[in-house]
Amino acid sequence: MKLELIVTEAQAGRMVKDAVKVLHLSGGLWKRIKWNGRVTVNGEEVHNARRRVAKGDRIVLTWSEENDIVPSDIPLSITYEDEALLVVNKGPGMIIHPTARGAHDTLVNAVAGYYAQRRIEAGIHPIYRLDRNTTGLVVVAKSAKGQYDLSKSHDQIYREYLALVSGHMDEKAGRIDRPIGRRDGSIVEWMVREDGKRAITDYEVLGEYEGYSLLKIHLLTGRTHQIRVHMAYLGHPLVGDFLYNPAYGENQIDRHDAAGTSRLHCPFRSSGDGKGNEIHRSRAGGYEGVDGEK
Repeated sequence: MKLELIVTEAQAGRMVKDAVKVLHLSGGLWKRIKWNGRVTVNGEEVHNARRRVAKGDRIVLTWSEENDIVPSDIPLSITYEDEALLVVNKGPGMIIHPTARGAHDTLVNAVAGYYAQRRIEAGIHPIYRLDRNTTGLVVVAKSAKGQYDLSKSHDQIYREYLALVSGHMDEKAGRIDRPIGRRDGSIVEWMVREDGKRAITDYEVLGEYEGYSLLKIHLLTGRTHQIRVHMAYLGHPLVGDFLYNPAYGENQIDRHDAAGTSRLHCPFRSSGDGKGNEIHRSRAGGYEGVDGEK
């Protein structure tokens, strides 16, 4: 990957490491470039990031997006792709990253296989995670810089979910603003607790059925298990949720059908025209992309 910068009058006299701050690099990426990449000023390789630059100097940063992810031949449902990112419709039963040595059946392994088949040289940087049994759209940046740009603020990406919950909501629409933290003594379970991190979930009832409700959910924060924990806190856990639904196994619909991303708006485009991409789920369950919507 390569980034270029022409030093302006305002940046003149600064050290290289300070001048490149306008590129909004993460600390991790800057370290990767310094130690494993290449920095040049006017074509001359620079090894000292404290070197001063002058107006008009051309700074070029290059680095490799190579990784040690094992490619796997796993079919992918790709709903959108450009030079900067890939949007994958993740099915149920798949996790995003390997959690154990030797696991090669994750989404990043599948993307690595997709790149290998098409000889695409790019990074694999999921912007966020979906639970194993949550279906929906996952944005994968093709560079560490793209990942940083999209993940530095949660509101960079608008994500909307459909969820099937137990019972009927008292309010047809509302906001849950309750902090979430790990449950004491558990390595997998989370709960609403006052010393947790702030978590905000908006919901709207789309339909009511015998014993169930269909909700449209928008997350304003991105805590682990946020939808599952907030719905359980209200007394309306997700249908088929083995972890947070006490009635799991009692006439429950499989959780594979209980939650999924239904709509996604991503403001990042490789063309640099400032417009975003919106991808949404059709009534038939498929996905389609709509370019150029803000």
